[in-house]
Amino acid sequence: MEGRASVQPPHPAQDITEHVGYRLKRSAAALRGAMDKALREYGLTVPQYSCLELLDHQPGLSNAELARGTFVTRQSMNVVLRGLQDAELVSRPRTTDHGRALPAHLTDAGRDRLELARGAVYAIERRMIDAIPQQRLTALLADLDRMTEALGD
Repeated sequence: MEGRASVQPPHPAQDITEHVGYRLKRSAAALRGAMDKALREYGLTVPQYSCLELLDHQPGLSNAELARGTFVTRQSMNVVLRGLQDAELVSRPRTTDHGRALPAHLTDAGRDRLELARGAVYAIERRMIDAIPQQRLTALLADLDRMTEALGD
């Protein structure tokens, strides 16, 4: 199309692979792949592991709260919770006295499985962190938070 102005990238980049968003997505995909592989050994998926972590720190979260915290839809979280309940890693009451939210809690088996899986996940995060100079970690985390805030999340 003639006469159309070319849109300039937000920073110097030869191609899409040099864009910040592309590199963030590539890093996220690498992390997800490593976690998928490691968690398979413990019979967990990444959303299940994330759910167990959240419940360990905040017992009694609802389906909607867990969905927000694990970046999945409420419908997907229903499936995640059902799987964790079937495996007896999470318990939820059949009914609640107030509202519709059914609070979820880790079982003893859930705590045990989480502790085993946590070691594998932390080892993956350590591999990522070891790839950058230690003195840059605080700045990297702050930069990631600022980028997230800039997008309104």
